[in-house]
Amino acid sequence: MNKLPAKKLRDLGAFGLAGFASAAVLFSVAQLMSAFFATSSAPLVAMGSVFIDLTPPWLKDFAIATFGTNDKLALFISIGVVVAIAAVLLGILARRSFALAAGSIVVLAAVIGGAVLSRPATGLVDLTPIILGAVAGLATLRWLTKLAAKSRSTGSDAVPASGSSRRNFLLGSVLSLVGAAVATGVGKSLATARNVADSARAALGLPPAKVLAQAPPADAQIELSGMPKFITPNKDFYRIDTALSVPRINPSEWSLRVHGMVEKEFTLSFDELLAEDLVETYLTLTCVSNPVGGQLVGNAKWLGYPLRQLLERAVPKEGADMVLSTSIDGFSASTPLEILTDDRMALLAIGMNGEPLPLEHGFPVRMVVPGLYGYVSATKWVVDLEVTRFEDKAAYWTTRGWSDRGPIKLSSRVDVPRSFASVPAGKVVMGGTAWAQTRGISKVQVQIDDGDWKDTELGAEASVDTWRQWRYEWDGGTSGNHTVSVRAFDAQGEMQTSDKADPVPNGASGWQRVQFSVE
Repeated sequence: MNKLPAKKLRDLGAFGLAGFASAAVLFSVAQLMSAFFATSSAPLVAMGSVFIDLTPPWLKDFAIATFGTNDKLALFISIGVVVAIAAVLLGILARRSFALAAGSIVVLAAVIGGAVLSRPATGLVDLTPIILGAVAGLATLRWLTKLAAKSRSTGSDAVPASGSSRRNFLLGSVLSLVGAAVATGVGKSLATARNVADSARAALGLPPAKVLAQAPPADAQIELSGMPKFITPNKDFYRIDTALSVPRINPSEWSLRVHGMVEKEFTLSFDELLAEDLVETYLTLTCVSNPVGGQLVGNAKWLGYPLRQLLERAVPKEGADMVLSTSIDGFSASTPLEILTDDRMALLAIGMNGEPLPLEHGFPVRMVVPGLYGYVSATKWVVDLEVTRFEDKAAYWTTRGWSDRGPIKLSSRVDVPRSFASVPAGKVVMGGTAWAQTRGISKVQVQIDDGDWKDTELGAEASVDTWRQWRYEWDGGTSGNHTVSVRAFDAQGEMQTSDKADPVPNGASGWQRVQFSVE
């Protein structure tokens, strides 16, 4: 195989660096300018959001199973790598034809512009960041390719490029990259400074609830090293949604439109919501992508307004059977109307664990609904409720192959010991959690190796809408490898199914089996 001459490799490397630095300028300038426009005007955010919209369910599950709650970071890194490779290739293309390279950048900018306009909260004015970024990127590419051309050696008879020419090119490249880094940093600082949502949340004092939640019994928490907190801290609560960049909503500008198959359409402002009779409830939320034994489940105290009372005000018409809730970022969920109007504590929530909703968990307003997976009920940053019918409308994930109703499956988990953990010989104490929202947990059993199923000690039940912790002491901790399996029973005595199912289309099922070793 013939190898490229060292001079040509240096030549290609110089133009590749020019392309990379130009792309860095393009995206950093667009990022900087996006601080003054809609969040989705940032190129990487718009591109990533479109990618998520086009993601098939199997790829979504793979990403969550592989990266967990870091799936969005993994997507940003992947997009960045692809963009970097494309930028280097465009720089090399510019070595032969600057016009072709410039045309490719214009096409790329047009594609990104289309991604920006595809987002629900953007308009033509939000194309400004990518237009200015493309202009800056083209100017940088033109400048750097000229410097690279002066520093190149084109053949054996050519006069070698001077050291000053090479230094000028390297200096220009470094200045471009440093400028891009500074622009990115300034853009982030401006976005933070201009974010009224942060300051509004910090200044918001939650009104007292008219109906207080009864505090969980002290023995609801199993005291065992490695066990999760009965009430999940906000910072540890799982986050799975389609928003690459967290929507920043000024509560004073938020409103909820209630319409569709109703007698009385109306719009609710944030101040009007705060003035309603708010209630508290403890509720465990579960993601449909949670695998057997997974961590995409959390329990919190929520403050909000009962959705059944909101819908009573609208007076749904006969024949309606679904409420399509829509987020400001375009996500939608299909929730059975009967579930939102029965006596369960489905809320239009504004508070989480005694403080305003964190921005990433839906500030200023989201939905929480007992008994349903989040993809059909827990809409964050909610701005629209349409009373309709399942046969007439389809929600975001329903159009991608998921079930349109999503009742939560009876589930249990081993938290202690962790998979492949080593524990001391002697008495082995095990623990975990189980949940069956709206039904409650009556019994949890474990099986050590292939022995008989044994009842565990249950923590106190806070409510049928929250998870329940369990504990089991095993005296047979002989050295070697062992397994523990777990299964739960709901309040009606129904046993958790052993049938294995993937998350698609309506949630995972099966008994978790954990392998551990005794030393």
